[in-house]
Amino acid sequence: MKKLFLFLSVVFSCANLVAQTKVGGVVYDETNQPMSYANVYFKGSTEGIVSDENGRFYLQSDKTYKILVASFVGYKAVEIALTKSVDLDMKITIKPDNQLQEVKIFTGKTSKKNNPAIDILRKIWERKKKNGLNMFDQYQYDKYEKVEFDLNSIDSAFKANKIFKGMEFIWDRIDTSRVTGKAFLPIFINETLSEVYADNTNGKKKEIVKANKNSGLGTGDGVSTFIKDLYADYDIYNNYLKFFDKDFVSPLSRTGINVYNYVLSDSAFIDNKWCYNIIYYPRRKNELTFKGDFWVNDTTFAIKKINMEASKSANINWVKEIYIEQEFEVLNDSVFLLKRDHMMSDFSFSKKEKSKGVYGKRTTLVRNHKFNIPKEEKFYKQEVDNYDSEAYDKTDEFWEENRFENLNKNEKSVYGLLDTLNTIPKFKRIYNLATILASGYIEIPKWKMDYGPIFSSFGYNNVEGMRLRAGGRTYFGSNDMWRIEGYTAYGFDDGQFKYGLSGKWLVNKKNRLILSGGNRRDIEQLGVSLTATNDVLGRSFASSTLFSSGNNDKLSSINLSMLSLQMEPVKNLTIQTGLTYRTLKSAWSKFSLDYFDENGGIQSQVKQADVNLMVDYTPKRKTVGHGVERMVVDYNFPRVFVNYSQGMKGVFDSDFSYQKLQFYYRHPILIGGFGRLFPTFETGKIFGKVPLGLMGVIPGNQSYFQIENTYNLMNYYEFVADEYASIHLEHHFNGRLFSRIPLLRKLNWREIVGVKGVYGSVSNENIALNASGLEYRAPVDGYWEYHAGVGNIFKCFRLDFCWRGSYMDLPEANKFGVKGSFGFYF
Repeated sequence: MKKLFLFLSVVFSCANLVAQTKVGGVVYDETNQPMSYANVYFKGSTEGIVSDENGRFYLQSDKTYKILVASFVGYKAVEIALTKSVDLDMKITIKPDNQLQEVKIFTGKTSKKNNPAIDILRKIWERKKKNGLNMFDQYQYDKYEKVEFDLNSIDSAFKANKIFKGMEFIWDRIDTSRVTGKAFLPIFINETLSEVYADNTNGKKKEIVKANKNSGLGTGDGVSTFIKDLYADYDIYNNYLKFFDKDFVSPLSRTGINVYNYVLSDSAFIDNKWCYNIIYYPRRKNELTFKGDFWVNDTTFAIKKINMEASKSANINWVKEIYIEQEFEVLNDSVFLLKRDHMMSDFSFSKKEKSKGVYGKRTTLVRNHKFNIPKEEKFYKQEVDNYDSEAYDKTDEFWEENRFENLNKNEKSVYGLLDTLNTIPKFKRIYNLATILASGYIEIPKWKMDYGPIFSSFGYNNVEGMRLRAGGRTYFGSNDMWRIEGYTAYGFDDGQFKYGLSGKWLVNKKNRLILSGGNRRDIEQLGVSLTATNDVLGRSFASSTLFSSGNNDKLSSINLSMLSLQMEPVKNLTIQTGLTYRTLKSAWSKFSLDYFDENGGIQSQVKQADVNLMVDYTPKRKTVGHGVERMVVDYNFPRVFVNYSQGMKGVFDSDFSYQKLQFYYRHPILIGGFGRLFPTFETGKIFGKVPLGLMGVIPGNQSYFQIENTYNLMNYYEFVADEYASIHLEHHFNGRLFSRIPLLRKLNWREIVGVKGVYGSVSNENIALNASGLEYRAPVDGYWEYHAGVGNIFKCFRLDFCWRGSYMDLPEANKFGVKGSFGFYF
């Protein structure tokens, strides 16, 4: 215990060598209630902070200060003498200034009229397009970005946990956050040097990575994906700022006066520029807002400095705190340019003050601005694969010379931390377990393969009964140029083995030319998607009915072979052509795919060869990796998909000649502070005669879960069509409505509403071909349903209530249903 106390004393003393003054505590009013959003700053400086909803504050400076000031408009400012450099348990009381006669007292909600802070805000709106980089036709600059992840809230009890036995040396790297005052341990760091070019006349922008260095606890695509999400650009002058797929209202937003209180707090010279200081804080809890302050110039009304801290009550999961600060430098006396941007997020399972978590910190520095240097149009063309191996292989000497600011001792040590920890068996076991849970695969390095996915090991349906599955894939690394994947499965009721095998090879990285092929023989529920793809191992969710309602007895036996060639000629535009051959038949006697052949006889099996051409356009899609398989950062991007299939009768004894044309469009739309709308439109037509196995089946959903692009209250094969048009509209309010209802506000639930509809028909020729015994029913009068749901229940569960709007008189019609789904979202 004495050694531990001595060790903590040394760490504490070392931290004080860097941070000369640290203060923290709570601000109270005259009734001894916590004072929300009080202004706390060091006297004679612009270094300050705004207390949170509970009156708590923490302030740290590299300089030595002797007096701390706490104030709020309409209250007497209190000056507290600092007798020691560190005092983290301060209790400050401020009282109303009863002698103020001419000053409007702003407490709680401030007035929108006769408020000088809002008058200044309106001038910021008027000038925002004339400030910063918007003033120039073209601009370019050098950028340095540093992203760091740290374990936080480390105390003696945490360090004494048995899980860290044998790894005690890591505590030598403990540091203290200047924002929260909590102890943290750096575990990951990523540095990037790049050049940024932009043209305001055509909206083009390009960033060229010149160097990248990455190390710490995790270097795979999962971590890179998380980092790339943190890299989202934002402009404080915009009305909404997107963080973790949530739209926060900017304190400089034109709608800000509806969600923020503004107070003109102070004025002072900053870098020889007279500036006003405005404090802002939320009008209501549980909304996606910030609290903080900003300094704005009195003539250009450009921001000189801004601090933003997300409200602790904001409806966002797994993030306890978001803290942002930006500093701007003055160029040519009137141009204010971003100099430094720092963002810190505290990821945690709980928002309780003492809960432990992980800091995600990003620091961006920019310099060497140049203006009005035009570039040719082709310069801004996005490269399909812009991976430059030399950028990821720079020496330590290069980084010492070129990074914009030096790393501290603890940050430097992260680069050797993983190598050291990988020599400790206990750490390797913990790390491997976390990797398995995250990826679903068990890595077998000796054989250069992964076993899995483990979450598909068990299944059940009416034909196979209990089903066991085992599979694996080759895995030399996340950026493999080729990959082979396969599985085998066994059903205990039908007593049959099934299998699937596929391979893909990235032939050319420049245009991502990929050759792929495979074969699968399995039991499957067909007709669960209007727009089909040729993923040879893609078995539908509905094929296993462990959690479903009604009978799932319309299963088919499929033997599918596929060979395709895919390329990406321009960024996010994929073109694929391929040949497929399949045989289809019913998986058991209770369901039939029978049809009449040309001679009037009945056939039970379909043999079909098709040639396909697919075009998939996904603008604004972000991916990680440069191998044959890549990870998508998030799926909130537009997608346009077109598929043409030509049936080739006689080829490999194929039965039918037909043409199928399919179109799919999805475009998530942000609607200001009112959440996001997800519209999806699909349409298609089959030209020629086809049996049930090749027919377009309107996708039903007999599971207890929400499944995208299916109809919640429709059974499998309830409707079929050889031409159709379908539209799905779903809106996520992200808690905007519930945040205004006192009893629901603290639950952080999120509202969801949606409507789905489909129109379709079946030709007389295809009706005449049918010998399956299944009635061909098409939604010629238009089928539609609607649903209302609550999401974010226990932070991971969604519950939807669904109502049918048409075809109510059918004997098997489901008029009402309840669907659920699990997911982990911010």
